[in-house]
Amino acid sequence: MHTDRPAHRLPRRTLTASAAATAAALCLLAAAPAPALATAHATGTTAPTAATAAQASAGAAVKTAAGAAGIRPASEAGVDHQALQRSLQAFHDAGMYGAYSAARDGADEWQGAAGVADIGTGRLTTPLMRHRIGSITKTFTAVAVLQEVGKGRIALDAPIARYLPDLVPGERGQAITVRMLLNHTSGIGEYTDKIFTTTDSLETNRLRRFDPEELARLGLTAPPLSAPGQAHHYSNTNFILAGLLLRKVTGQAPEAYITENVIRRAGLKMTFFTQSPVILAPHALMYEAAYGEFDPPREYSVYNMSWGGTAGALVSTMPDLNRFYRALLSGQLLAPAQLAQMKTTVPIPGSTARYGLGLLRMSLPCGEFWGHNGLVLGAMTWSLSSPDGRRQVSVGFNLTRYQKLDANNRPMPSPIDTALDTHITQALCATPSTGTGAGTSPGTGTGQLLAQPHLG
Repeated sequence: MHTDRPAHRLPRRTLTASAAATAAALCLLAAAPAPALATAHATGTTAPTAATAAQASAGAAVKTAAGAAGIRPASEAGVDHQALQRSLQAFHDAGMYGAYSAARDGADEWQGAAGVADIGTGRLTTPLMRHRIGSITKTFTAVAVLQEVGKGRIALDAPIARYLPDLVPGERGQAITVRMLLNHTSGIGEYTDKIFTTTDSLETNRLRRFDPEELARLGLTAPPLSAPGQAHHYSNTNFILAGLLLRKVTGQAPEAYITENVIRRAGLKMTFFTQSPVILAPHALMYEAAYGEFDPPREYSVYNMSWGGTAGALVSTMPDLNRFYRALLSGQLLAPAQLAQMKTTVPIPGSTARYGLGLLRMSLPCGEFWGHNGLVLGAMTWSLSSPDGRRQVSVGFNLTRYQKLDANNRPMPSPIDTALDTHITQALCATPSTGTGAGTSPGTGTGQLLAQPHLG
């Protein structure tokens, strides 16, 4: 474990630079792209041979079940099952505690796991573990809003004051449109800066229940990030407001609406909002390193996610995420006009990626991919799909902000990130990344994406 503390760190009980990155950005990382991501702390646990064998057995069981369902073996399609399991194991061997992944190419599907769900007991990860998916929730919320657009109940370019005049009144409410909330060009500030102000606040808020109006007002009273419509500035407040908009026009709790009209319609069986701080299904423990501030990393799997709400509170599995994005991109959840609006993008400052309405677009050497990522304390997720939903990967892992920071408080390159880059590129492009793993140069695989702002 890396224990030395850079000179720029402040005392632990004040808001240090690294703790600020953790406390104030639980659903999103800094808006500027990280130039690389870091030398691995000696925090990874290499699973013993028996553990690796057990997880290989789990992957084999998934493959056998797929074969029984008529799914083609890897030799007949683009998914190389063995290569994906090797690259996921390499991700663990590089220092990641535990990970689970699902990839597919048309009918051919692979699911796998590597490493441990609990570093104390050595309990293994499994492919179907439930996982907090953070801001991937935003895609679900955006789909729900766009469904109401299709019904004529919401107008994308109407001012938000038409629907929420008490929350966003006056000139500001007239200037900010529904579209600006969904593509993060509203300029509204970030509420997480107000509720996670110190490292201690990460603990005091663990079981606290937040009301969405409270979160929205905190974000609306924060300093604006820009004038409305000026530029993309990622803010969780936008999607808390989107949830309140859904509640206003449908008369339902937004979580209930999303469950009925998005989750069930997509055929998802293991995706849900939960009122409990405990994930009541098989899951990994969630370890937050806070860029070395927490030594050893702290465990955060028990947490009241009302602070994330319609911006970041969903739990899912990797196969469910693939199923969701496939349903979305194939037109099962939205009419063509609304899906086209969702895929109308704006530039992300400092990034080659672009952002639609709750949807990220990324170009890799093998083509264009759509999806999102998610980051909460101790859990991160990537989910990416080709435009037709045929080629997909979703991967979740249970150790976050494991990197070291440089003198400017920016994460430095890490073998863990290189290994993740390789796994994602293997899944999407049927070949390992040719880059350095952290995206220090364009066109080198998903490293280019991993170097972009983590949308959280």
